[in-house]
Amino acid sequence: MSRIGKRPVALPSGVTAAVEGQIVKVTGPKGELKVVLPSDVEANIGADGVTVLAREGAEQGRQMWGLGRTLVNNLVMGVTQGFTQKLEINGVGYRAAVQGKNLQLQLGFSHDVAYPIPQGISVVCEKPTMISVSGIDKQLVGQVAAEIRSYRPPEPYKGKGVKYAGEYIRRKEGKKK
Repeated sequence: MSRIGKRPVALPSGVTAAVEGQIVKVTGPKGELKVVLPSDVEANIGADGVTVLAREGAEQGRQMWGLGRTLVNNLVMGVTQGFTQKLEINGVGYRAAVQGKNLQLQLGFSHDVAYPIPQGISVVCEKPTMISVSGIDKQLVGQVAAEIRSYRPPEPYKGKGVKYAGEYIRRKEGKKK
């Protein structure tokens, strides 16, 4: 029995939801999002919000129940608040800047890395060593942050590279003489 799936997703004022088969569309002040739920789960709109239920006799429906509810909840949170992921850059000469529709990264390579910013995502560099990725789609925000981090992941000896804000980098001791 899913404890997460039992709870309905509340719809705040200004947010509307529509269910068409397996597709759930949510519209709010920041935009519109939709998700295709797994085939063994169904969504209903009631007075207390969107309720996700497992289909009768489908064992995989019970497994996907909590996932379906979380996906719908992420839609509602995205169109009301949005999502933000912060990245930190550590290293001598490592920095980032937004130029037009590209994020220019200087990460110790012989060339600058130009990352094209996708539609629906905004990237802001508060400082040359801080990047803030924000948008309404949680999956897309996380994917963009992971792609930026993948250009130079943090290394364990000096901690140089791009890391998530608050991420702990396990440090190793260097060579001994």
